[in-house]
Amino acid sequence: MVLFLGVSAICGVLVAGLMVPAAALASTTTTSSITLFDELPDEMKVGTPAQSSKILASDGSLLATFYDQNRTEVALKDISPFMKDAIVAVEDARYYDHGGIDTRGLMRAVTAMAQGGGRQGASTITQQFVNNVIIQTYAADGDYDKIKLGSDKGVGEKVREIKLAIAIEKKYSKDEILQGYLNWVLYANGNFGIESAAYNYFGIHAKDLNLPQAALLAGVVNSPQIYDPIANPENSLTRRNLVLDHMLDQGMIDAKQHKEAVASKVALKVQPTRNGCTTAVRAEYFCEYVSNLFVNDAKYGKTPEDRLKVLLQGGLTIKTTLDAKMQDAAQAQFANFAPIENNPDHVGQAIVSVQPGTGKILAMAQNSKLAPKDGQWKTDYNFAVDRLDANGASLGGSGGFDVGSTIKPFTFAEWLNSGHRVDDRVDASVRRYPQSRPWTNSCGTTTGYYDSSDPQVAPDLQNADGPDGIYYRTFTARQGLSLSLNTATMATAAQLDICNIQKMMTATGIHMGSDVTKPYNVSSISALLGSGEVAPLTMANAFATFASGGRYCTPIALESITNAKGEKLPVPSANCKQTVKPEVAAGVNMVLQQVLQPGGSGYAIPLQYPAGAKTGTTNDSQQTWTTGYTRGVATSSWVGMPENKNDSTNNKLIAGQYLPYVDGSTYAGKAWQGYMNQVAGNYDVGAFDPPPASIVSPPAPPPAPAETKSTDDNKDS
Repeated sequence: MVLFLGVSAICGVLVAGLMVPAAALASTTTTSSITLFDELPDEMKVGTPAQSSKILASDGSLLATFYDQNRTEVALKDISPFMKDAIVAVEDARYYDHGGIDTRGLMRAVTAMAQGGGRQGASTITQQFVNNVIIQTYAADGDYDKIKLGSDKGVGEKVREIKLAIAIEKKYSKDEILQGYLNWVLYANGNFGIESAAYNYFGIHAKDLNLPQAALLAGVVNSPQIYDPIANPENSLTRRNLVLDHMLDQGMIDAKQHKEAVASKVALKVQPTRNGCTTAVRAEYFCEYVSNLFVNDAKYGKTPEDRLKVLLQGGLTIKTTLDAKMQDAAQAQFANFAPIENNPDHVGQAIVSVQPGTGKILAMAQNSKLAPKDGQWKTDYNFAVDRLDANGASLGGSGGFDVGSTIKPFTFAEWLNSGHRVDDRVDASVRRYPQSRPWTNSCGTTTGYYDSSDPQVAPDLQNADGPDGIYYRTFTARQGLSLSLNTATMATAAQLDICNIQKMMTATGIHMGSDVTKPYNVSSISALLGSGEVAPLTMANAFATFASGGRYCTPIALESITNAKGEKLPVPSANCKQTVKPEVAAGVNMVLQQVLQPGGSGYAIPLQYPAGAKTGTTNDSQQTWTTGYTRGVATSSWVGMPENKNDSTNNKLIAGQYLPYVDGSTYAGKAWQGYMNQVAGNYDVGAFDPPPASIVSPPAPPPAPAETKSTDDNKDS
């Protein structure tokens, strides 16, 4: 290279070496120079540039953007003609006349260097395009040590870029190169490509850029830092007007257009730069859940690192199941109870909704931020979802909370499934089930005891509102569930195989929140009253199984994924199937509707639509729940203590007050009621199918034998 430049001091040989066939040159030195040039590689893979990925709600509205380089690639036809003219005018006036190298500019630059001047630019748009592809390809692959900028480049790199530019001109048309350039180049503030720049600075698409806007952005690329329109507006304005001067000189605009454009102000309408879930427009925790689903799924790449790269660079459009209006309604509920900005006791609150029969997650909201502020939360985990997926990868979840009495309907469902009836009677007067009692469990062991016989020792085990004995007697199974009587649940379980109760839970999707591969743990009899930790999403989806007539669907968050080429990627299926007998689901629905009616344990939180629900409260009100549903929406509403799960919500600041006792209806129920009354009407709110009579009432006793009449009609009978 040194020899080559030495013999090219007046530029002739260098230019000849680039533009003239070897046979036209005489000198041996020159010939060897040309041979060296010919031996340089002329192959460069111009792949798809790293593009932003977008996560959308079901209506197409933006939730979040992910990128290494904030870019959305667009076709040349979707770029304003002003932009195309402006970039050519200021960066490469002879663009359409040269073959990749501007010989006049190159001669001028080399001459200046030979005379002792500084290194000159002389780069054409094609050369700049080559340079951008090389640099950004290295960056996308993480090979940052290979990137060389400006004066860091040696002569070898510069000459190689020249050779590549010539090769690119042979392979692609001028319009294709210009399109690539406008999509690859940096426009300051992390905006790569003209579409991202147009939106970030003006809130419009690249095709809608007017003359002064296009001139401004064309001026930025020369030095994005110096001509940054946000950080250096005066420099940006001066550079814009220079671009307009070039456009006038080259006949691209007339004097009137030039005058008006120069006189116009730089009217930026800067859009917030969003990257990742912490800057999501809404539903940041749902966004994180979706991104975790993607990165954890081997369908999208060999390793989590590969899949993250696809998310950050692949230009994906990920359309989700989220209903934006429902999400906003759910998030708004927290202002009435445990608001994000005024929650000194760190009370947690979450609402999550699923559509019965489809498994679609419609809303997922909570009263904390994904990036918590100092003094607000110690953790940023998702209250609504499991901790890990089936492969042990993180979902960002809490691992669930003790569910309290919301677990009781599943014992009742197995009661019906095993041949008992809604109105069969159970002895709820039994208060003691000792440790020695042999519980039937055909697939494991269930131990533990239940004893509410001493109100002073076991106040939390008492039937609600009934220490005086009124709720300790014989009831129908229907009454036992609608009144949420602990002793009624124990009495039904005592007549069942605990293994089958667990199977009923599994049939509706209930599993431990810490490990989705583990069924709900019924090794202790207390689990039948809700001592197991389950995630709110799991509970909402389990109740959705009843709402859909016994059809279980795996919860899904993804509707479709499209890559930058418009190709569809596979998304998980809900795999809906009948797992609970329709008549069993109908029987549960009938009784859970009565929970919300006068006399039921949830009488204070009815809906304006046909609905069923169950409240739940742990022993010391650490976790409180209402999970319920209409035909079209199943929602779990939770209020509890996420950071210290043993702390009580009693006497905590909630809804602007300190109550000595909090249960499932108090706050979780009120939030569920307000939210469901607002949103459920957008989905199916029809009446539930009634259960068949055979599953409701016990058979009537046989009639008394007919009275035998005397044959003597005159005798008294």
